[in-house]
Order: sequence, then structure tokens, then C-alpha cells
Amino acid sequence: MNSSIVSNRMKDKVCVITGGASGIGLASAKRLVAEGGVVVIADLDETKGSEVANELGGMFVKTNVADEDSVRNLFSQVIEHYERVDVAFNNAGINPNEDNSVLTTDLSVWAKVQTVNLTSVYLCCKYALEQMVKQKSGSIINTASFVALMGAATSQISYSASKGGVLSMSRELGVQFAKKGIRVNALCPGPVNTPLLRELFAKDPVQAQRRLVHVPRGRFGEPEEIAAAVAFLASDDASFVNAATFTVDGGISAAYVTAE
Repeated sequence: MNSSIVSNRMKDKVCVITGGASGIGLASAKRLVAEGGVVVIADLDETKGSEVANELGGMFVKTNVADEDSVRNLFSQVIEHYERVDVAFNNAGINPNEDNSVLTTDLSVWAKVQTVNLTSVYLCCKYALEQMVKQKSGSIINTASFVALMGAATSQISYSASKGGVLSMSRELGVQFAKKGIRVNALCPGPVNTPLLRELFAKDPVQAQRRLVHVPRGRFGEPEEIAAAVAFLASDDASFVNAATFTVDGGISAAYVTAE
């Protein structure tokens, strides 16, 4: 990243990032620190999470976002250590291959995806908001997806439904807590070049191309491009952006036919 374009707008803000050890979470952690923020990496990967936190001068808390006690512990540790929570980027999620058509997806897979992708966001919002209400300030950014905005014949039924739930919940929380000085926004990335996507598509280049052809830019997004949006939503530059569907998808959700 060109450091000359990075501001100091996140100076001393305490930023909690779930899924912060890889992908969009990792890129966002680096961006927020580059802008002066302090990061707390919440992840199941204790080795990578600790490495990232040490590298960025932040704090690591091993967290299972699908478990209420673990999420409660995360925010308790953050408050005990830093005495505040300025930003909660609720980003952790899964996208298993077993989640497919409604006709073939097992109920246990449906439930697991809903728990990790939707219930976890509910829990992280709940415990972040408890502190933010006391502070009368804060920015919550929940990772939804462009699939919450449009349908796909290559279905991942529980994933799509979970991201629609994140989008709706974020809108409601943004409206409910606005007068408390808190903003809640849903980030809707398009397909992004993360380890999860590479693993999914490397197994089937034909399926990758079937998706890529619909992206007007002709490529997948990079984690750093999503991180730039996270930094904006986290900062005071977005002080009047609330309960929004913030789409960063290269134009895929607006496209009917893409250019040759």
C-alpha cells in the first residue's frame, strides 16, 4: 500500500475484527493500523492470529464467534484492556461446499452456516453495543455480501440467506441506535480474491469463469480494496453513513450484460 495516501483518521481508535487472521479481516486490520488504529484480532486460529496481532502491535483473543460465552469474553477482554470499543468489524464467516441447492443441502449444514454467519453477528453486535451505548459512540460494520442483493442459480442457499439476515439486522440496528451516537452498516463485497474463494474455485476453473464473466471489471476484488471501504465506514469521514448497504462489488450487482 502507498503510505502517502493513508491518513491518520483512525488515531487511537480500538477496532475489534473477527476473522482478523486472514483474508478481508487481515487486510482490514493492516489498513486500520496504517491509519493509526489499534486492532484486536479475534479468530479461532491461535497461531496466525497471535502472529498478526504481534506484527500489528495489537491484541489477540481466541474467539469462537458462534459461542456466546466466547464472544462475551472477547469484548470483556477488550474493555478490560482498552476501556472502550470504537469499531467492531464483524467479519468472520464460512462458505462450505456442502451448502448448495435447497434440494440437497442437509439441515445440519443449513444450521451451521446460519449460526456462524448470522447468529455470530447478532452476538458480536450485542456485546459491542453494550459498551458503545455507554460511550455514546461507535461504528459497527457487518460483512454481508452481494448475494444478499441478487439471486444465483449456482446456489449456496444457507450462505445467501444468512447474508440477507445480516443485511436486514444491520439496517435495523443502525436505525435503533443512531441517536446513541452509534452507526451500524452492512458491507456487501463482491467476489474477493481470498484464500476461501481461491480454495473454492481452484477446484473447478469452469465454475470460477462462470462467475467471473458477470463482473464488469473482469476480475475478482482484492482484500485491500474491501479494507479501504472498511476504513472509510469505521472513520468519522462516514459520520452520516448509517444503516446503509455499502456495496463494493466491481459493479456485479448492477450488471445485466457486461462489456466484451
